[in-house]
Amino acid sequence: MEWLEELAATLGVPPLTDAEAEAILAVSREVAHGVERKATPLTLYLVGRAVQAREEATLTEVLGQVRAAV
Repeated sequence: MEWLEELAATLGVPPLTDAEAEAILAVSREVAHGVERKATPLTLYLVGRAVQAREEATLTEVLGQVRAAV
């Protein structure tokens, strides 16, 4: 998605890979349907914070933790 690539450049972070985008969208669906729609963007914000704060945490690991919690 061109917009996401431009946003990543603006924010000074690497763009998402296709695999990352697909994994994030899959977890988003699970949260929206298994928890509550309003929780989806806030959950993904917390995912980003967790990946940033935990030196050894990968996006895949954190998304797995979210899946387990749903």
